[in-house]
Amino acid sequence: MTGIETAFTPLQSLLGGALIGLSAVLLMLAQGRIMGATGILSGLITGGTPGDKGWRAAMVAGMISGPLLIVGLTGQMPVVEVPVSLPMVLVGGFIVGIGVTFGSGCTSGHGVCGMARLSKRSFAATATFMVVCLATVFVIRHVLGV
Repeated sequence: MTGIETAFTPLQSLLGGALIGLSAVLLMLAQGRIMGATGILSGLITGGTPGDKGWRAAMVAGMISGPLLIVGLTGQMPVVEVPVSLPMVLVGGFIVGIGVTFGSGCTSGHGVCGMARLSKRSFAATATFMVVCLATVFVIRHVLGV
């Protein structure tokens, strides 16, 4: 079994969470839309509502350009360690895609925005995400030993 160390970064996590919350509030104020990353991306790809692509493209560009901002500020790319193989990443992404489809949204839409709106459906979806995530990590780390 490989030792996977989880970094404890409370300040960075707090700042990241505050920025996600701020962007969700600003999108709601400016566009009257929920900030669900999956819905934003799928609406950009499929067309969504007419006249809708501009803000969607801006959101996706902002998500993609984050690491470039870090490079500009620090002179180096952020370190991203993925402790599993590429096939496992692809399978995981596929499973997440299925969950997003059946759950009618992702963690940002349900967990950040839906829970803030006190949506019962979002509370149920977020609880499901968390339970499945905990079970998956337990099985992968402690049962399969990956």
